[in-house]
Amino acid sequence: LILLSPFVGFLINGLVGKNLSKSLVGIIGSGALLASFVGTMALLFKDASFTTHLFNFFDIGNFKAEVALQIDHLSLMMMSIITGIGFLIHVYSIGYMHDDEGYHKFFAYLNLFVFSMLTLVMGASYLLMFFGWEGVGLCSYLLIGFWFKNQEYNNAAKKAFIMNRVGDLGFLMGMFGLYQLVGSLEYSKVVAFDFAAIAQTQQHTLIMITMCLFVGAMGKSAQLPLYTWLPDAMAGPTPVSALIHAATMVTAGIYMIVRSNAIFITTPFTMEFIAIIGLATALFAGSIAIYQKDIKKVLAYSTVSQLGYMFLALGVGAFTSGMFHLMTHAFFKALLFLGAGSVIHAMSGEQDITKMGGLAKKIPITFWTFTIGVLAIVGFPFTSGFVSKDEILVAVYNHNKIYFALAVIGALMTIFYMLRMYFLTFFGTFRGTHEQEHHLHESPSTMTMPLVVLAALSLLGGVFQLPEMVHGHPYLNNFLHTIVEAKAEHEEGMFGIIMLVATIIGLAVIYFITKKKFSVSTYNAEYNGIGKVLENKYYVDEAYEFLFVKPTMAASKLWQQYFDNKVVDGIVFMTGKFVTWSGTTLKYVQNGLTGSYIFMMVCAIAIILGLNLMRIFHIWFF
Repeated sequence: LILLSPFVGFLINGLVGKNLSKSLVGIIGSGALLASFVGTMALLFKDASFTTHLFNFFDIGNFKAEVALQIDHLSLMMMSIITGIGFLIHVYSIGYMHDDEGYHKFFAYLNLFVFSMLTLVMGASYLLMFFGWEGVGLCSYLLIGFWFKNQEYNNAAKKAFIMNRVGDLGFLMGMFGLYQLVGSLEYSKVVAFDFAAIAQTQQHTLIMITMCLFVGAMGKSAQLPLYTWLPDAMAGPTPVSALIHAATMVTAGIYMIVRSNAIFITTPFTMEFIAIIGLATALFAGSIAIYQKDIKKVLAYSTVSQLGYMFLALGVGAFTSGMFHLMTHAFFKALLFLGAGSVIHAMSGEQDITKMGGLAKKIPITFWTFTIGVLAIVGFPFTSGFVSKDEILVAVYNHNKIYFALAVIGALMTIFYMLRMYFLTFFGTFRGTHEQEHHLHESPSTMTMPLVVLAALSLLGGVFQLPEMVHGHPYLNNFLHTIVEAKAEHEEGMFGIIMLVATIIGLAVIYFITKKKFSVSTYNAEYNGIGKVLENKYYVDEAYEFLFVKPTMAASKLWQQYFDNKVVDGIVFMTGKFVTWSGTTLKYVQNGLTGSYIFMMVCAIAIILGLNLMRIFHIWFF
């Protein structure tokens, strides 16, 4: 039920959705996710933990590929996020995509994506995970380029697809290495394998495997240097940004590493590398977000930055903290993306925050829910983001003080760019056109209801892991203890640091709120120096264009000109010419003269007799 409901929704809407009413298409698409969510909750409340074999996919030698599902606390946590937030985004899409001509196709793609994502997290082996991994890659291509009549959107879809192939190659190589070492790709056998003993003699092998797996995670979860596809993926409809690039697909890399924690904890080198890449990505993407004007681009770089924090947590061994931030981030980032979609909907498609302003009174539900999302992501006390980010900062402090200082700087960046976007969008005077101002209106209930639910989760999501110092209980630590060993993230000695960070955040919020006039001129001006570099995203895309795209295109043209045109086409053309020549030559044999035919028959008989005589008397000349 959980896995197949979205697939059935995909088949119905994909095959006959064009002949159905839009309301029925929305009900089928959303109902499929609701069925999956109800099934997930049933397993969750039963505290289910089992593996069920469905069928054998294929057997080759000693390799047996089984299609089996594994339900445990880690997969249940991911399934709850995927189906719960997925359902809300489907409901939101009913209002957001209502006037789109590809309405039924959009819901079919969304359902197929959720099916692929559930396959990824429910599979009992790396092989099935890889099937889901590639499935979400395909669906992201279809959804990012959904409005395919715009060539820029097609280019963004191709960029995401191709860049993910780079990471997927690493993932494949890691799987090959893991199978060579363990002899199986099933989670149960990988977990049971004694990697600690192997680490004493084959540390380089383990490093190779874990680094390859991490390359796969870098591609799917948009980490340096394979991150540039995610900001461009904002070309897709806003619900796509919320579902794929905030709550589910980009977290696949986090899930894969946590699922593989048994091998990663035996390779300190890889763990340190993960922490460094995560920290660098958090700072790099955060600095770019400060100078972006597109509301979805700000949130996109924010997503890359927050994913960096999750990888930082994994790198220092705080797997539970990384998963906790994955969950809270899914709440508030889905809220922010959907809130941004509501703003864009009200602004008749405008996404430039310097052309907004004064929207707080025009779209009050969007404003208040968006406010909660902003407070959560900046880590304001008593929000879910505060608790999860606090856990990561404390774990990082215990691991490396320099990492901690840089992580705090990244957190301050988050405060700055989020509040900049928030105030430019909702406060001050309206800076759009008169026509846009005339059409300003709150979104329909199908769009605002999911915002309210996600706002509540963004506020209350921290209760799953409150520290003991505030008389909380680490429910998530206990829930995931069979999968990963929780670290002692919270210590009494860290209380002062936590309060210091909270005070800095609070002062920043008060400063911006009490500021009487929020000037836009600063952000409309032409940037110079570092500002121009950040506005242009460190020119990374231009560097990739110069280093990879142009040489590849040039080599392809040369290959086409000299090998394809001359060698491949030459062989084809020569084949055709030979057939033409042979036909033209042999046609003279068929001259219609009986005497000529008798003469050829006599010659053929003479040759056959001569060969037989030579065989009998063993007369050969060669």
